[in-house]
Amino acid sequence: MSDDTLIEIPRPRFAPWLLEPMLRNKGIYMRVAVAAVMINIFALVTSIFTMVVYDRVLPNNATASLIALSIGLGIVILFDFALKTVRAYFVDVAGARIDREVGETVFAQLLAIRLDQKRGSTGALAGVVRELETLRDFFASATLTAIVDVPFVLITLAVIAMIGGPVVFVPMVMIPLVVLVGLLTQPAMDRLSAQSMGQGLLKQTVLVETIGGLETVKTSGAAPILTRRWHGAIEEHSAISLKQRLIANIGVTIAGSAQMISYAGVVIVGVGLIADQTLTMGGLIACSILAGRAVAPLGQIATLLSRMTATRTAYRQLDGLMNTPTEGPSGEPLVLGATEGRIEFRNVHFRYPGASEKALDGVSFTIEPGEHVALLGRVGSGKSTIAKMILGLYEPEEGLILLDGTDIRQLDPISLRRKIGSAMQESLLLSGSVRENIVLGRADMDDEEMIRAAELSGTHQFMGQIANGYDRKLADRGEGLSGGQRQSIAIARALAGRPSVLVFDEPSSAMDNQTESGLLDRLSKELEDRTFLVITHRTPFLRLVSRVLILDQGRIIADGPRDQILAKLNRPKVAAV
Repeated sequence: MSDDTLIEIPRPRFAPWLLEPMLRNKGIYMRVAVAAVMINIFALVTSIFTMVVYDRVLPNNATASLIALSIGLGIVILFDFALKTVRAYFVDVAGARIDREVGETVFAQLLAIRLDQKRGSTGALAGVVRELETLRDFFASATLTAIVDVPFVLITLAVIAMIGGPVVFVPMVMIPLVVLVGLLTQPAMDRLSAQSMGQGLLKQTVLVETIGGLETVKTSGAAPILTRRWHGAIEEHSAISLKQRLIANIGVTIAGSAQMISYAGVVIVGVGLIADQTLTMGGLIACSILAGRAVAPLGQIATLLSRMTATRTAYRQLDGLMNTPTEGPSGEPLVLGATEGRIEFRNVHFRYPGASEKALDGVSFTIEPGEHVALLGRVGSGKSTIAKMILGLYEPEEGLILLDGTDIRQLDPISLRRKIGSAMQESLLLSGSVRENIVLGRADMDDEEMIRAAELSGTHQFMGQIANGYDRKLADRGEGLSGGQRQSIAIARALAGRPSVLVFDEPSSAMDNQTESGLLDRLSKELEDRTFLVITHRTPFLRLVSRVLILDQGRIIADGPRDQILAKLNRPKVAAV
């Protein structure tokens, strides 16, 4: 083996994205443990109080002693109530902090995932992220404190042995039985939990597809097939969930039965000891109380094991998401400063995940700063792929993509996209106001710049005349606006901030001729000294460019001045654009 051979480092049992927030809250969990210690000690006091009353107070009619004991017990009860309240508060605080930190980390990972590494549908991915709630419920659950209570089972058994001697064997027999049942049900619970997760993600997929494309579902008559998928997913998920509940209930029921048997068994054995005068009546009552107390935490553990199975499955799904490769370099990324706008492709090859054919096959070209270029070609020829790769959405399998002489894979993706204004084929708008959709939370974007961009794109023509135009709330994907209006807002978003590079993909496909003509008139001056790349099938947009590239089957088949290329296209026997 050479020195350069990479040695795979085993992954830690608990991923850092979950372990580190837990460690940061270990101080809170230590407080929970201290509170649990005191609560368990106070629980012993009740049984001892009962024993003293039966063995000392009643035979001697010691009313004064009873009053003193009652006062002491009252103080213990008050402290027990306070500690249980504080313990619940600390568990909730720790759970909320972990939920917040993990949620922020997971969402950041979701935004940074490389698109060629994204697995599953949008609904399935949303379902995986939704499993954060399962983790939060586990860490914020009072059931988690049962883990702290388990060691005190041994202390309780020790106290029973001190008071009642042989009666301790009754709960000692029950405890291994409860633990054994819990362990035996875990493999089945793990398997069913994984199946339930899969069916749950399928339900989520169908639901997201239906809601996101409700208009298309209605108009295309897709309701029957989606209904069949939904019913199938529900039936499978319900059947698996039923099995889960039945198996989980076995452990909980066994724990409850063991608690009853432990109580009754102590009484039965204790009667014989009383007859032999080796145990007092008070001691028997105290032991019966403690026996139930010794087995009670195991009932909580049975419930905890059931929840832990679902939590473990959710953790695996989220850990898979967190280990998905992300955009940007593995080391420290370069952050762009001023950008000239020179774009270069050097022998770029690219294939979409799962595709048999290459989307780009040896593409090479250079766009100089300030140059205006159009990409033309048939549907599926690779035009939109080039736009996406300039924006760093996909990485080439082979070759280089350079911005101002720097491989974009070395650049910080966020910094890269801030320097490139883009309006892609799908004019996706976010829920929120029109202002938010143009500004996108950029701190350096004031109202003056927003309105300037809106005037250039034509958005101001229909939003500037409404009293609350730019504060109008949009539904998901900009529902309620026409396709042309959505495109206009998307173009305003691309123009805002005066980026040095503009990439437009079919920016006016939903606009009428008059609106498009006005947009072209305004853009002709705006584009001066900026690098401009447009993908279009509409001839009017070509007046903004001086150069045309034609693609076919992922290759550039023509590249030259606009008028020269268009003249060749208009000759006989030349394939139309």
